Amino acid sequence: MAITKFADLPRRASFSLPAFAKALHVERMAGLIAIVGRPNVGKSALFNRIAGRRIAIVHDQPGVTRDRVTAEVEWKGTPYTLVDTGGIGLLRREKSDDVIVKAAIEQVDLAIESANVIILVVNVQEGITPLDEEVAKRLRRADKPVLVAVNKVDTERVIPEADLFRRLGFEKIFPVTAIHGEGIDELMTEAATFLTREDVPVVDAELPYADENEDEKDKKPTRTPFGTYPLKLTIVGRPNVGKSSIINALTKSERVIVSPIPGTTRDAIDVPFEVETDGVRQKYILIDTAGMRKKGRVDDSIEFFSVKRSEDSIERADICVLVLDAESGILEQDKKIAAKITEARKACIIVINKWDLMEDAVRKSREEEIERRNIKDRGAKRLTTLVEFGEWVQELLFFLDYAPVIFTSAKSGFHLERLLEAVRYVAAELKKQIPTSLLNRTLRDSIERRQPVSATGHRLKFYYATQVRQSPPTFLMFVNRDELFSDQYKKHLGNDMRRAFGYEGCPIVLVAKPRPKTIEPVRKFRQRTEREKRHDERRPHKRVAGRQG
Repeated sequence: MAITKFADLPRRASFSLPAFAKALHVERMAGLIAIVGRPNVGKSALFNRIAGRRIAIVHDQPGVTRDRVTAEVEWKGTPYTLVDTGGIGLLRREKSDDVIVKAAIEQVDLAIESANVIILVVNVQEGITPLDEEVAKRLRRADKPVLVAVNKVDTERVIPEADLFRRLGFEKIFPVTAIHGEGIDELMTEAATFLTREDVPVVDAELPYADENEDEKDKKPTRTPFGTYPLKLTIVGRPNVGKSSIINALTKSERVIVSPIPGTTRDAIDVPFEVETDGVRQKYILIDTAGMRKKGRVDDSIEFFSVKRSEDSIERADICVLVLDAESGILEQDKKIAAKITEARKACIIVINKWDLMEDAVRKSREEEIERRNIKDRGAKRLTTLVEFGEWVQELLFFLDYAPVIFTSAKSGFHLERLLEAVRYVAAELKKQIPTSLLNRTLRDSIERRQPVSATGHRLKFYYATQVRQSPPTFLMFVNRDELFSDQYKKHLGNDMRRAFGYEGCPIVLVAKPRPKTIEPVRKFRQRTEREKRHDERRPHKRVAGRQG
């Protein structure tokens, strides 16, 4: 079912925040270290090693990294921003018709311009290449401190060959092995001398992954109390629905690469972002993700890892923004992505992007609806307002019916300020703490009005409930039988709680805990010793008499 039946004409408007709100794009912490080099020399592997966790995609194919991939990390008490960049694969005055290649080089230039110190990565096994010399010339023109990381120095006999790279014009050479972590301490100790020491909190407080080969089950980030760190907003959706365009429109910059080619974004890109409202700054991290196609269409390992990064970004998000295409409507893959959000129990906002492309169809549909009403035609009623269409979207995505629906256009800026308002509202809903007395009264009334269906005729008895978590809102209920809690009955109780407490955009998690069926005695009897047992066997008459007495 396509969105061509929409019938409410929106006005085109350039994006501007209200007078009381100001968007601030934040790119730097206490300092910035940029990793640059030609393609396929191990920049992403070095980035992951320094960051302490797998962030950038590492692959043998050149040109995998395109955007600037950032991580907020710390070295011996000094927080800084680490930036991975795409490979510079063009010589000077060499031109390319590939828009992605040109955009990737522009991203490298932006990273070089904002860096305090630059790490130039080269490959000792291939020696100095013309592209290495081209990158070195570019860095000398930038007039920034440059440290040369000679990668893939796996054995001691190769170390003398690292001195050959002094021909690039830089004095400080560091033999390293990104995969095994050799030489990283010396490199980072020198790089830290160029960082400014400021008391800046680390944005992404997660446990580092100790080893690149560590099992997935051991990679669990730390939980920080909700509301004490920048809110993470993960932008997810199918390929080419406008996820990157929304981030660029919000930040008013070309922070991530945008092209009409599906699959342009590969890594999960963290973009720090601030909005000032009534003199109060609110910090966010916008997470741009790769488009998620059907599993059957994922035909290479790079796309497989890109989709995996997107799924991981859903897990670490506070609020997921599900982006849909206004032209193609709601497809099966949109529902599958929405299901991943509900399985992860994440707050959600649904965004219908590219609304500017629907103006002609909406205008025609509205005119036809007005004409039908004038002749008092009793045919099927068409959707005429954004509210009606929002209800239609929630009806199709019934498992996400708690998520607000926002209609936007990243190109024209239509309703982007409403998206920010929805984010602030849902974030406030996630911070709610329901008083225990009010919670128990609401749940007791809901259970009394409608008992769950039981094949054996049992009746649900509700004893007590308490809120144990804010994000997502989680409530522990003490009852007599937890098997009476079906998914349908949990949804019924959740709907009653939404009517009472709101929680728009937030999933409500109900956990039933049954009363134990047997109660252990409080009094504990001492075990009889072997000596006491033999004594009783020799004098059985007195033992019996004593018991009778």
